[in-house]
Amino acid sequence: MCGAKAGGPDLEGIDVAKETVIQGSVTRDGEPVNGYVRLLDESGEFTAEVPTSATGQFRFFARPGKWTLRALVPGATVDRQVVASQGGSPTEVAIAV
Repeated sequence: MCGAKAGGPDLEGIDVAKETVIQGSVTRDGEPVNGYVRLLDESGEFTAEVPTSATGQFRFFARPGKWTLRALVPGATVDRQVVASQGGSPTEVAIAV
């Protein structure tokens, strides 16, 4: 069992203007899906994994750059490429499986 907090770390006390945040949700037919989301670097190497929250939410803190999010849910695996930039607002990603 993964020891990470469901949905990923929260933003309480985090200055998002100084951090790179990748977050979003995993859904199937518009409904949240329980599962895991992996963060893979530009070369496809595993970096981190979090379980989705009860509402399908996930969040990672990462360096700016190109990343792959891999949603692992019952009956499906979906990859989504994202480019995250530092500061301002989180990079929001919706993953439909």
